[in-house]
Amino acid sequence: MSDSQFKEGHTIPVTHQDFPGKEHKLPLEAQYDTLPTDEGGYQKYRAAGKLEGKKALITGGDSGIGRATAILFAMEGADSFIAYLPEEEKDAQETKRLVESNGRKCYLHATDLTSKDNCKKVVDEAVQAMGRVNILFNNAAYQMMVNDIKDLSEDQWIHTFNTNIHPYFYLAKYVLPQMKPGDTIINNASINAYIGRPDLLDYTSTKGAIISFTRGLSNQFCSKGIRVNAIAPGPVWTPLIPSTMNDEAQKSFTSPIGRPSQPSEIATCVVFLAAKDSSSISGQTIHCNGGTIVNG
Repeated sequence: MSDSQFKEGHTIPVTHQDFPGKEHKLPLEAQYDTLPTDEGGYQKYRAAGKLEGKKALITGGDSGIGRATAILFAMEGADSFIAYLPEEEKDAQETKRLVESNGRKCYLHATDLTSKDNCKKVVDEAVQAMGRVNILFNNAAYQMMVNDIKDLSEDQWIHTFNTNIHPYFYLAKYVLPQMKPGDTIINNASINAYIGRPDLLDYTSTKGAIISFTRGLSNQFCSKGIRVNAIAPGPVWTPLIPSTMNDEAQKSFTSPIGRPSQPSEIATCVVFLAAKDSSSISGQTIHCNGGTIVNG
């Protein structure tokens, strides 16, 4: 990677892939364990043992934010159980390699999380493999651009909700009975829940639901010592971009800081919410969006 990736004005190349996109086919490597320096370059993430001995369940952990989170979790001392789509096997295996290169265990489970039975199986197998789940990171998502509601099919609307919000409910419901005080749930929402992006109406709607789900679930469990929070990323360089966005959207894929974020920059926020550093935070959303001011 050249230092220019973290400099203001960095733009991504316009390319296209079939959904869900492949991490290993990105024309520009995404960053999972490096962060910007003041000079515009990058440096290795500096771990501090924040999650030593923790066990995490991560959905969509084969690539993008999910992969970066699994790697930073490993650097902080946590094992991960990763759920991903079967067609993402190659990327998932690379995530496993990267996690284990940092000295932690990584378990892989290929499945379709739109089924509640599959969600139950994921939780059961994660607990069996790791002994328990301390951290649930609901991250997997689907999006596809459609400019006008008249062209947004009912099938796509239903599929987006079945992918983006229903598994968050199922996984939380099934994992919470074995959680104890100090455990956490983190949900991946989006800046689009706040800005109302018109060409991602179904995706935007599910992300708004995730914010409300986070707040309500936090109110059920924060008094029991289990915190529930969300992140709301802005533009981030992941396989979703070439696999779901047209040329115009990719050309304008930036933020006030002058570039899209890298997955590593979002994963640090997930680490923060999973760790004791955020012990007084629950029901909240971190706006890791590259500087866009939103009404929270």
